[in-house]
Amino acid sequence: MGSGSELGETSSFEHGLRQQVWVRQTVYWLGVAIAVLHLVINFTALFSTQWQTTLHFAGLALLAMLLYPPLRNPSLAHRHWLLWLDVLAGLAFVAAAVLIVAAEDAIYERGVEMSSGEQALALLTIISAVELTRRTTGPVIPVLIVLALSYVAVWGGWLDNVFRFAGLSVETLLFRSIYGDEAMFGSIAEISVSFVFMFILFGAFLVRSGAGDFVVAMAKVMAGRVVGGPGLVAVVSSGLTGTVSGSAIANTVSTGVITIPLMKRAGFPARFAAGVESAASTGGQLMPPIMGAGAFVMASYTQIPYTHIVVVSFLPALLYFLSVAFFVRLEAKRLGLSPDHSEQAPRLLAVLRAGGIVFLLPIMVLICLLVAGFTPTYAAGVAILSVIAASWLTPRPMGPRAILDALALGSRNMITTGLLLVAVGLIVNVIAMTGLGNTLSLMIQQWAGGSLLLAVCLIAVASLVLGMGLPVTAAYIVLATLSAPALYNLIADARLVELFAAGQPLSDGTRAVLMLAVPEQVGQLAQVMSHREAGQVLDAVRAVDPSLLVMLREQMLDPGLALGILLSAHMIIFWLSQDSNVTPPVCLTAFAAAAIAGSGQMRTGLTAWKLAKGLYIMPILFAYTPFLYGDWSQALEIFLFGVVGLYAFAAAFQGHLERDHGVAARTLLAVFAVCLLFPQQALLHWFGLVGFVLFLVWDHRMLRLA
Repeated sequence: MGSGSELGETSSFEHGLRQQVWVRQTVYWLGVAIAVLHLVINFTALFSTQWQTTLHFAGLALLAMLLYPPLRNPSLAHRHWLLWLDVLAGLAFVAAAVLIVAAEDAIYERGVEMSSGEQALALLTIISAVELTRRTTGPVIPVLIVLALSYVAVWGGWLDNVFRFAGLSVETLLFRSIYGDEAMFGSIAEISVSFVFMFILFGAFLVRSGAGDFVVAMAKVMAGRVVGGPGLVAVVSSGLTGTVSGSAIANTVSTGVITIPLMKRAGFPARFAAGVESAASTGGQLMPPIMGAGAFVMASYTQIPYTHIVVVSFLPALLYFLSVAFFVRLEAKRLGLSPDHSEQAPRLLAVLRAGGIVFLLPIMVLICLLVAGFTPTYAAGVAILSVIAASWLTPRPMGPRAILDALALGSRNMITTGLLLVAVGLIVNVIAMTGLGNTLSLMIQQWAGGSLLLAVCLIAVASLVLGMGLPVTAAYIVLATLSAPALYNLIADARLVELFAAGQPLSDGTRAVLMLAVPEQVGQLAQVMSHREAGQVLDAVRAVDPSLLVMLREQMLDPGLALGILLSAHMIIFWLSQDSNVTPPVCLTAFAAAAIAGSGQMRTGLTAWKLAKGLYIMPILFAYTPFLYGDWSQALEIFLFGVVGLYAFAAAFQGHLERDHGVAARTLLAVFAVCLLFPQQALLHWFGLVGFVLFLVWDHRMLRLA
C-alpha cells in the first residue's frame, strides 16, 4: 500500500510500554485468534456477511489500538494511563460495532427507525473508523470521510451548481453508513475479510517458511553473473516477492536491505540503487497472482473473474519489470561495470534443494487452483496448507510454533489494509448516495473534450494528487468510483470510431439508432471512411442525444469487447494509482529505499520516477490497443514490439546504448521508441524496429572500432 505494508508490516510508533511483554503477548495471541476466526469465516457458513465484516473490523481495531499510539510522539507511548485509555477505547469501539449490527433486525422491525442510543452507537462506530485510519494511514482518509459525511448532512445544500445535494437527515445518514452493500460493512469490507485477508495470510506463511531467502538466492542465480547483475537481482527478487506480497513498501524493506548494498558494492550510485529497488518494488502490486488488494476490488467492481484479471496482467507486468531491467543494464554499461565474478553465484539445483520447493510448490498450487476455477479464497487456503507441507521437504519444517507465528504475522500485516478497506466504504457510500460519481465522470468527459489521451492525463494527475496522502488501494477505489465510467465511455467511443472507419456492416439495431440521430448519413456508414469522419458521426449523435450514444455502444460492441474495455478502464486507473510510490514530492517507497541506501530522498524519488516510466506507458497501451482483451497473438505482438520500444526508450533517457550519445542520437532513439510503442500502427512498428536494429548494429560496430 502507499502508506503501509502488507508483508512484514510493523508500526514505527511501537515504543516503551507498547513493547512490554504483556503487550507483545496480547498482540501475538490476539493475532492468532483473529487469523483462526477468519479461517472459520471463510470456510464455514456460521456468520452472515454483516457479521463477518463486523468481526473483521473489531479484531483489527483492537490490534491497532494496542500497537498505534494516538500521536506520533514516542514519549507518549511511555505513559501507562494512555495505553490503558487506548485499551478501553478499543473495547468501546468493538462494543459499538457489535451492538449496532446486532440491532439491525430491531431497526427494520420499527420501520427503519433508529433510537437515540442506536444513533449514538452508529456515530461511535464511524468515529472509530476515522480514528483508526488516522492512526494507521495518516490524516487524509479521515479528512475525506468527514468532508464526505458533512457534505451529505450539511454543506451539500449550500452549493448552487451541479454539486448541490439537498441533504439527508442525520438518522438516515447514520443508517446508510452502517448498513447496505456500499456502506462501511458492505462489499469492500467483504473483499477485505475474504480474498485480501487470505492472501495476506498466505504471504505471511511463505515469509515464516523462509521463502524470502529463496527469492534473493534465486534472483542471484538468474541475474548475478551478467552486466548489471546486482541491479537485475533487485528487479528479479522484487518481481518474485511481488507475487506474494503485492506491496511496494514491503518489497522495498524486505529485499532492499540485501539488494541495495549489493548494488552499491558493484559500483552503482546510491540514489540509482535505491531508485531501482523502489521502482522494481512498485511492480509488486502489478505482478500476478496477488497484485495487492486492488485486484480483488477490481474483480468486485467489474464482475470480471479474478483469475481472468491475473492472466491478462502477466504480460504487462513482465513488460514493466523489463523496462526497469533495461535501465539497469544501460546504466551498468555506461558506468563500465563488469560482471562480478568474485562472489560465487549459487547454483540453481542447490537453491531449489535448499528452499525452492517451499516457494514454488505453493505458488503452483495457487495458480493451478485458480485456473481450475476454484475461488481465490479456497485457493489461498489450500496454498497455505501446501506451504506447511512443502516446508517439511526442506531443512526448515514448520512446526506448531511456526504456524502460530505465521497466523499472528498475517493478522498484524492486515491491520492497515483491513481498516482502510472498511473505512473507505464510508466515502464510496457517499459517492453512490449523492450521484457524485456520475457528475464527476461527466465532467471528466467534458474537460477531456472527447480526447482519450487527455482523459488519461487528467486521471494521472488526479491519481498523483490523491496518492500523496492515500494508500494505493484507497486511491484506486476513489478514482475508479469517480472516473472509470468516463474512461470506459471514451475507450468505447474510440472503438466505435474504428468500427465506423473500417466500414463494418450495420445491424438493424445500429441502423435504427443512427436513423434517430443522423438519418442523412446512414447510407454512407457501411463504407470505409477516415477516422476524422467517423469521429464527426459520433459527435453528431452525441449532440442530438447522449443517450443515443449509450444505445449505439450497446448495439455495436459485443459483450466480450465491452467487458474488455471495462477492464482496460479499471486497469489504467489501477496502474496510474501506483505512481505515488515513486513520484515526488511524496513517494514513500522511494523514501524507504533512500533510507536504506543513505541517499537524498528527493534525488532518489526523481531517479525512481525516471526508472518507473512503464507506469505511464502501459496505460496508454491499455487505452489504445487490445492488449488486455485481444487474442494471444495480438497481446504477444504488442508485448514484443513493446519490449524493443522500451529498450529504445531507456537508451534515449540514459543517453547510452553501446556507447554514450548526444542530443541528436538520443532524439533518434526516442523517435524509434515512439514508433515501436505507437498504438496499432504496423507500419510505424516495423519502421521503428528496423531503424533501432540498424542503430544498434552501427553503435556496436563503432564501439569495436573505437
